[in-house]
Amino acid sequence: MSTPRRAAVLGSPIAHSLSPALHRAAYAELGLDDWSYDRFDVDEAALPGFVEGLDASWAGLSLTMPLKRAIIPLLDGISETAASVEAVNTVVFTEDGRRVGDNTDIPGMIAALHERGVEKVESAAVLGAGATASSAVAALAAICTGPVTVYVRSRERGDEMRGWGDRLGVDVRVADWTSAGEALRAPLVIATTPAGTTDALAGAVPDAPGTLFDVLYEPWPTALAARWSAAEGTVVAGLDLLVHQAVLQVEQMTGRGPGPLAAMRVAGEEALAAREH
Repeated sequence: MSTPRRAAVLGSPIAHSLSPALHRAAYAELGLDDWSYDRFDVDEAALPGFVEGLDASWAGLSLTMPLKRAIIPLLDGISETAASVEAVNTVVFTEDGRRVGDNTDIPGMIAALHERGVEKVESAAVLGAGATASSAVAALAAICTGPVTVYVRSRERGDEMRGWGDRLGVDVRVADWTSAGEALRAPLVIATTPAGTTDALAGAVPDAPGTLFDVLYEPWPTALAARWSAAEGTVVAGLDLLVHQAVLQVEQMTGRGPGPLAAMRVAGEEALAAREH
């Protein structure tokens, strides 16, 4: 008889997370009836104690804000991908007891774009300069052959994004947020800002837009995404990113692959629909 295995998503706040719905759907599809996946509200101060308290039944953890950097000192090693942006969203507990960190956000972004037919672009724009923006620049390193313009609200954030560009081998150029409407003319626009931030830009969507990747999934669609779709541009949603990065997490934690993308997407869509009602 197999030993029950556990996994969970940690963060604070965490009640909104769709990860349990996605991972549980994957376990059901893969026949892993003795696996469970939960969510725990854990902040940076509580993280070391939580990790130390885990027993051998644990297979892995998903990390969301504010823990993606706080987890790193608690690990035995991290992947090159995670090291490239100093952020871990996935921890796998190996059979020999090691804690190994990875970042599935970056390959998840690339996979979500590929699914919508975006393989290469000559230039791109990123709205925002937080942790997700650095992952976006890392993803663009693989698909953008030219400059990436990042729209920011402060000089300090602009300097940080230039630093990420230098580190990742991307030609990052910085522009002030007041000119963010110009970003929408880029062949690929990645919006990484909190809900409501880009609403005022919806009126600036061009007549024949390229691709918008909006990392939000709730509320959806955002005003910008709705206007983009109305103008017949390609839209990649935050749920697409969430599902693709979760597929990779499931594969790493369970050792089973490929992860059941379709079943996980349906579970995410149903969970969001249930919240709306």
